[in-house]
Parts: sequence; structure tokens; C-alpha cells
Amino acid sequence: MKKQKKANKPIDLEKIKTYSIKKRKNLVNIGQSGKPIEFKNFNKFIDSLPKVLAADALRNVIDNIVKAHNKDRQVVLAIGAHVIKCGLSSIVIDLMKRGIITAVAMNGAGAIHDYEISLIGGTSEDVLHSLKDGTFGMAKETAEAIQDAASVPECGLGRALGDKIIKDKNKHKQYSILAEGARLNIPITVHVAIGTETIHMHPCISGADMGESSHVDFRKLCSVVSELEGGVWLNVGSAVIMPEVFLKAITVARNLGRKIKNFTTVNMDMIQHYRPQTNVVNRPTTHGYSITGHHEIMLPLLRLGILSKL
Repeated sequence: MKKQKKANKPIDLEKIKTYSIKKRKNLVNIGQSGKPIEFKNFNKFIDSLPKVLAADALRNVIDNIVKAHNKDRQVVLAIGAHVIKCGLSSIVIDLMKRGIITAVAMNGAGAIHDYEISLIGGTSEDVLHSLKDGTFGMAKETAEAIQDAASVPECGLGRALGDKIIKDKNKHKQYSILAEGARLNIPITVHVAIGTETIHMHPCISGADMGESSHVDFRKLCSVVSELEGGVWLNVGSAVIMPEVFLKAITVARNLGRKIKNFTTVNMDMIQHYRPQTNVVNRPTTHGYSITGHHEIMLPLLRLGILSKL
């Protein structure tokens, strides 16, 4: 008779060793960030593109965003963390300031990178190196700040963290999407999946606070999505989390009787994945587009295309 295995108890994180983020070597810094330049007559370039395949899709996406903006409809940007790591925060912030992007939704890793950039002007540690000795993700300031924001769950994690970045006068707050959202009073929601982000390894983190504050953000996003008729939903660089969140948000809105039928969805990524194709492009609408390309090229290109049409 086999001996019965012991049940695995939750591991105690209290003895986890952390270090100051100021000692960490980062792979990305603000000196590498993209710049939101002006470019007159860029529409001639857009018009010169072939009227087939992805070029035509890009042209249609630009036109639909411009139409939504002119009609004061929602243009929502859902992003994965890689968009921020690619130095595109300034591009996103510029579109927010112009009133073109009306809401931003991001995963928990996006919030981590956004906060770290605002604090030290850099992010993205060398995982290959730090994984070997167990120091991966152990920068204490990030976890402490996000837990502090999550401890006021009624605000929602995105707004609370944006407010904290402003209140603490983080040195590089002008590069923070979260801070700019708080300043402009634009919804910036953070959608946490417990166990996927580095901060969840820290002893200071409360799963209850994370869950509650992120759930408030989910409900905020449901409110935004309930006004998506005539608008645009852009999924950029999120293969799983944001497509799944979007599908649930649109279900909630329709279940509550909101009319959301005529709107545009777009998936922009370096490779096309199953969930964005299914949950963003195909299932929710008949006006879905897929555009494949590197974020650091495609987002600045999209921005200039929008501005040229406006």
C-alpha cells in the first residue's frame, strides 16, 4: 500500500530576500523611448500604400479611429507590457493628451514597467542572470508601491497607482501612462492575474487587495466597453490576458442591455495568436482587423496616420 502524500501547504514568503531597485541593472531606459513627432502631409504616404491586405486594413483602422474621435466615441487601447518596454509610453500619452485614446487597459506587468520607469527611468531586468540566484523580481520598491496603491481598492488599481506616482513626485512621471491617466481623468485599468507578476513573490503583497482593486478596474472597464458602440477597441501586444478580459467585459455590457453592435476591433502584434484572433477580431464584431508588425514601428506609424487624417 502506497504511503499517502502530504498535502502541500502554501509556502511562507516572509523570509523572501529583496533588494533596492536602485541597485538593479535594467535592459530598458527612457533614453530609448520613442518621440511623438509632428509630420505634415503624412497622409500622402498612407494614401500611397497599396489598397490590398494589411495596407488596406491599416488605412481602414486609421479611418475608423478618426471617425470615432470625431463622433466623440470610445477609442480604447488594451496593451501588454511589451508595448511599454518598447519605449512607446510617450506615443500613447500623446494620443491621450489629444483626446484620441479615451481609455487604456493593461495587464499587471504593464503597471510594473510603467511604475518603474516613472521611478528610476528604466525597467526590465536581466532575467537570465537574476533567475540563477533567486533575485529575479525582488526589487522591493515596485512591490511596496503597488501594494500601497492596492490597499485602497475602491479607487481601482490603475487610478490609485497613477495618483501615487503623482503624489510621490516620481522623477520620470511624464513617461507614466498611469500618472497621465490620473492627471487627465482618463480611465486606466490594471488587470492582475495572481502569480504572473514578479511582485506576487513579495511578502508585502496582499492577494485580497490585489484581487479587489483589480476587480474594481474590471468593472470600470465594463463601463467603458458599454459605450463602445461606434468606437474602436485596439488590442496591442497582449496574447491572453486582455483578449480574455475584453470578452468578459463585452458580455457584461450586453447582458445589462447595452447596445454594442457596430464597432471596430483591431489586433496588432508581432505574431497573431489564437485568443486575440478569436476574442477580439472574430467573435465580438463583424469589423475586425489583424495587423502584424513590431510595436515600436507600428504604433508610431498608426499615430501619424491618425493625426494626418485629423
